[in-house]
Amino acid sequence: MIQKLLIQNYAIIDAIEIDFNTGLNIITGETGAGKSILMGALGLILGGRADTSVLLNKEKKSIIEGFFLVHEKPLVITFLQKEGFDFEGSLILRREIAATGKSRAFINDSPCTLQQLKQLASLLVDLHQQFDTLDIAESDFQRSVIDILAGNQAYYIPFQEKYLQWKQLLANIKKIETEKANFTKEADYHQFLLDELLQLNLKENELEELDAEWQLLSNASTIKMGLTNTYEALDNSEQPLTTTIKNIQTGLANIAKMYPAIELQVDRLKTLYIELKDIAQELSHLADAVNDNEARAVEINERITAGDKLLRKHGFTQTKELLALQADLQHKLDAVFHVDEQYQLQLGTAKKFEQELQEIAALIKGNRLQQAPIFEKAVNNLLKQVGMPNAQIKVVFEPTQLTIHGTEETVFLFDANKQGRFEPLGKVASGGELSRLMLCIKSLVAATIDLPTMIFDEIDTGISGEAAKQVGIIMQTMAATRQIICITHQPQIAGKASAHFYVYKEAIKDSIKTKIKLLTESERIEAIAKMLGGEQPTAAALENAREMMN
Repeated sequence: MIQKLLIQNYAIIDAIEIDFNTGLNIITGETGAGKSILMGALGLILGGRADTSVLLNKEKKSIIEGFFLVHEKPLVITFLQKEGFDFEGSLILRREIAATGKSRAFINDSPCTLQQLKQLASLLVDLHQQFDTLDIAESDFQRSVIDILAGNQAYYIPFQEKYLQWKQLLANIKKIETEKANFTKEADYHQFLLDELLQLNLKENELEELDAEWQLLSNASTIKMGLTNTYEALDNSEQPLTTTIKNIQTGLANIAKMYPAIELQVDRLKTLYIELKDIAQELSHLADAVNDNEARAVEINERITAGDKLLRKHGFTQTKELLALQADLQHKLDAVFHVDEQYQLQLGTAKKFEQELQEIAALIKGNRLQQAPIFEKAVNNLLKQVGMPNAQIKVVFEPTQLTIHGTEETVFLFDANKQGRFEPLGKVASGGELSRLMLCIKSLVAATIDLPTMIFDEIDTGISGEAAKQVGIIMQTMAATRQIICITHQPQIAGKASAHFYVYKEAIKDSIKTKIKLLTESERIEAIAKMLGGEQPTAAALENAREMMN
């Protein structure tokens, strides 16, 4: 509940403080006294738009603070904890509007966003103003009313969670279908390119190695002849170089016996002889290994030609590039299979989810159909009570595709004069009729769930007499279990108050300021009597006022 409302420097309000009661709080006052200004200020701490034009003193900021009791509101406490706001049993919402136009919002003295303020306020206060009657003509509002009364809230969280998962699956399936179409379009070409590479079956560095072997085979005679001639010159001619070196080394060895200084040169010649002898033998073996294998040359030439063809086709120069292309093509073709596998898997899951959703939607629909006639009867009885004896409401359900709300739209139809012609509510009901109808509906909903503090701003427009009395009774009944704040011009409603506040204007230093006070019992009698009979109430009006209060 709202414990206290503080308003500073707002419109024609310098500074006022209102301590609200737990039951039915009635606010009255002459037209233009500032009652709606109070609602505008309250709307700011509930997340409404700020405007610098509301500043009374343009040199100072405007401050509106609301103090709330929320110890029995677990949703509020959970919200505060989740959003990281301090909470020690009390809750203060504050809005500040600077002269520059900058607006700031606070929850328990911690800065917050306007969205956070709105979310929290929706858990605290239901503000019903004259223009809010437009909500009753909206399909979302109508559906919510029936679902609350039908007890469908228990189904909604799992249903909506699964619905969102289902929609995400459908989006994924659509994306996969696009990918699948693109992959399939290119798959044949990719398969053709892959088949060419698989048919050649290249190994790593194969073309480079084959090219080296081809160079050897195509020049075998020249290579063999060169190797053989070198071998002959070194170790197999009439005067081989190895023999000459050996003879020189032997001659110097004999001299070294007489001239030791050349022993190093003798050893070097001996090493040279051994190295040349070894080289000659290796060259002989290499010459023997070189063969002019024409069949092998043809085979290599054909393979190199096939490899060069693919290199040119793809603009490559090395075997490793063709092998990388082969791996990439294989990956793309594997992806086609994977996409199809994923598509079938998600399609099956989506069908399963849709079936489960349809089953829950059928339960929701059943509850709605069962509740509709009960709701119609209750509202129609209340309409008679508030002075609309000929008005009737009817609930119809229009089938739709599966949505996050089920498989049907809820539509309220209205007949104001028992003409037997029911039309959509927003098209045929007047503003006064919509206001009273909204009150009837909210009273039914309030009896079903724990609605927050409810505020009604001149909901009694267009009614008087017995109808106004019945509206007062309905509000008084609602106020037995929740806080109600109501701005009214009707004495019949004011008489039902637990706390009666009076808004008035006062001249202070050549300026007019809005003030508010909590009326005593005698002041209430006089205020209600004035509402009945004018500024100079008669004894009969005063007595009538006492009766209304009792």
